[in-house]
Amino acid sequence: MDFDEILAKCGNSHRYQYLLLGLYSLLMFVTSIHNFSQNVIGFVPDHWCYHEQLEHRNFSQIAAIYNQFEKPSCTRLTTIDFDGGNATTVSHDRCDRWIYDYDYGYRSMNTELNWVCDEAYKAPVGQSFFFVGSMCGTLIFGFLGDKIGRIKALILANFFGFLGDFSTIFTDNLIAFSITRFISGLAIDANTYLMFILVLEYVSPSLRNTGLSMSMGVFYCLGMICSSVLAVWVGHWKKFLLCSSLPLLLVIFFYFLVQESAQWLVTRNDVDGAVRRLQRVAKINRKSISESDINAFRSYCQKSQENKQEQDKFTDLLKTPHLRKTFFQMLFVFMIITVCFNIMSRNVEGLGISPFIMFSLTALTLPISGIVQANIQNRIGRKGSSVSATLLTGVFTAASGIVLSLCKDSSVFLVVSLNLISRFGISVCLGSTLLFSTELVPTCVRSRGLSLAHVAGAAASLLSPYILHLGTYYRAAPSIILCLMFFTCAYVCLLLPETANRKLPITLAEGEEFGKRDRMFDFLRSSRKKSNLKDELEPETCEKLTSS
Repeated sequence: MDFDEILAKCGNSHRYQYLLLGLYSLLMFVTSIHNFSQNVIGFVPDHWCYHEQLEHRNFSQIAAIYNQFEKPSCTRLTTIDFDGGNATTVSHDRCDRWIYDYDYGYRSMNTELNWVCDEAYKAPVGQSFFFVGSMCGTLIFGFLGDKIGRIKALILANFFGFLGDFSTIFTDNLIAFSITRFISGLAIDANTYLMFILVLEYVSPSLRNTGLSMSMGVFYCLGMICSSVLAVWVGHWKKFLLCSSLPLLLVIFFYFLVQESAQWLVTRNDVDGAVRRLQRVAKINRKSISESDINAFRSYCQKSQENKQEQDKFTDLLKTPHLRKTFFQMLFVFMIITVCFNIMSRNVEGLGISPFIMFSLTALTLPISGIVQANIQNRIGRKGSSVSATLLTGVFTAASGIVLSLCKDSSVFLVVSLNLISRFGISVCLGSTLLFSTELVPTCVRSRGLSLAHVAGAAASLLSPYILHLGTYYRAAPSIILCLMFFTCAYVCLLLPETANRKLPITLAEGEEFGKRDRMFDFLRSSRKKSNLKDELEPETCEKLTSS
């Protein structure tokens, strides 16, 4: 009796599974606030150099005075006309004090430490260490997950997230800020994917698809919206970090609520421990498993260990010419999409609308994008959905860049609409890429291959704060760079084989032969044939074909 069979007897769609999905939803809500905390604490509102003659003027009058200069936020004035029409002279001294037009009264770290103008580079430098931490944390906690168990590694990862965010409250210089953001970044990815593995193991496929989609789409979206609401409500970046970091400690209670991975325990030759966990699941689900079922499961585990053959090593993948090329192409696509997603989800300033509102609007695209992505992939396959999504997102990103660069007084509605469409597109791209990448890597090296992809994506994301920072010099610079990256990514996707409705590779030998004879545009012909078949077949026959 294998694991799936004994889990069915313990219950795979009952109370414990709903508890798991509920805890995973809570985790997605909490970690989404943590993941984007560095953006919220770094929002920079409209600002101008302080002058004593401006103390009794409103922000519209101050903006009108400074807008006649090339760099209104960083230009220092000596004296100002009484009517406020024109500044008499411009000082060559650096500005050391600013007037801030706070969004909803929220005071960010950048405004409190005056990390603007000549010192605006400090925030991107410090935030880049967040992604360095993510890269290291993925490796460290992935290793710990295999050594000490998923639950303990999950708790440790979220504790480091709490420690990093809480410590950031007490920073007042670049070095301390960089260290604390590195610690906070250690939790990224590891704080969710370890729980994701546990849900996949204990939840039935039918409940898994709906439950995980709801958790990742809806609750991650709610977390992003609540981060904006929380920041406006507390009004200060230190209070925001305090309120957003404390919920991460709730994960400690997962130790008492979530059962350790039974399959992992079997790989550690702890069959008794795996049986105890399964019995607890059965007890929670109010099911009973017989002693004969337990003995059958023990026998299966023992035979599996005895018949275990030497597995393919990940390094052997590098010896297979076709699979090696496919893997590195997949790795390139994964890196590009990860970088683009990090840039676009964080690029919420300078659009003529409050970053808090833009941040919340961006979050609303996530649940819809998941539904659209699933429908597109069912209709035109993995390759077709990835290529079309990256191309269209690149087009709309280019359009927003053109509007920002050519139209100085562009419509806020137009700019925001183009950016929201682009954000919707990158969400579809990310979901398509995650599934496409998973299916391309053979089963025998899939976990190691995807771990490397996540590490590579985190490493490439180091560039995202600096690409965003280019927008302070030229507003359209991030959009132009993103457009080029999307078009390059679409071309590389065309080189990859289609995976939809095909037997996926399990061994390296199968991976070497998979898609070897595919041509660049074969996916168009196959999707057209599939559409014609559906039109010709009877509804019942068509249903059987698509489900097989």
